[in-house]
Amino acid sequence: MTDYAVSGSELESRIRRTLITPEGVDLSLRLASGGQRIAAFLLDLVFMWLILIGATLIAFFVALSGGWLRTAAIIWLLGFFLLRSCYFILMEMGPRAATFGKRIVGVRVVARSGGRLTADAVIARNMMREIEFFLPLSILGANSATGLADTAATLFALLWCSIFLFFPLFNRDRLRVGDLLAGTWVIAAPKRSLGLDLIAAGRPAGRRTFTPEQLDAYGTFELQTLEKVLRSGNSEALTTVADTIRAKIGAWDNVPDSEFLNAYYEALRVHLERKLLFGKRRVDKHDR
Repeated sequence: MTDYAVSGSELESRIRRTLITPEGVDLSLRLASGGQRIAAFLLDLVFMWLILIGATLIAFFVALSGGWLRTAAIIWLLGFFLLRSCYFILMEMGPRAATFGKRIVGVRVVARSGGRLTADAVIARNMMREIEFFLPLSILGANSATGLADTAATLFALLWCSIFLFFPLFNRDRLRVGDLLAGTWVIAAPKRSLGLDLIAAGRPAGRRTFTPEQLDAYGTFELQTLEKVLRSGNSEALTTVADTIRAKIGAWDNVPDSEFLNAYYEALRVHLERKLLFGKRRVDKHDR
C-alpha cells in the first residue's frame, strides 16, 4: 500500500507545474495527459470534417446549378486551408483558450510565462500543426488523386505525422513542437459553472460595494486568475493576491482576505459582464 501511495505521489508530481502570474501568485497546474490531447485533437478533426462536409454540399449544389465546378474546387481547397488554420487559432484566442475538442475533454492552453496568452503564441503553435500534420497528409492526398503516390511516400507521410502526433508523449512537459516554439502548456481545466458556485460559497454577510474605478483596475485575465486562486484555497496565495489588489485599489483593509477576494470577484465579474453587453471587452489590466 505504501509503495503504491509513493508511486501515485511521484506520478502526480510529474504532471504538476508551477506557474507564477504577473501579480506574483504561485499557481499549481496539472498538465493534460497524452490521451486527453490526442482525444481533443481527434474530436476537433471530427468537428472540422462535419463543417467541411456541410460547406462542400452547399458549394457543390451552388456550383452545379451555375456550372462553376472548377471554380468551386479551387474555393473548396482554399476554404479547407482557412478552416484548419482559423478553427484552432480563433478558438484558442478566445477567453476560454480552447477548441470544442479541448472543452469536451477538459483542457486548455496557457502561457508558460504566467502572463496572458498572446495572439502571437496562439498563431505560432497552430501554424506548426501545418508542418506536423496537415501538410504531409495534403501532399499525400494530392499525389493519390493524380496517381503519383507510392508505398514509400505513403509510409513516409504516415511516419512523419506519427512522430509529431505522439511527440508530447516523449517529453517531460508533454509539449508539441508548436508548444516549444510558442512557450505554451496544455493543462487540465476542470469544468465550471461560470463561477456561480464561488460566488454562492463565499458571499460576504454584509453588503459592500466597489467604485467603477476600483473595478476598472483589472480585466478578464485577472478575473480568471482570481478564480483559480479562490478555488485553490491556498492561504498564502490568497494573502498575496489580497494584498496586491488592496494596494492597487485601496479598499477593505480590515476585512479577512477570503471575504474581500470573494466580494471583489463577484463585483468584478458582474462589472465585466455588464460592459461586455455594450461591446466593451477588457482583456486584462493593460488593455485600455
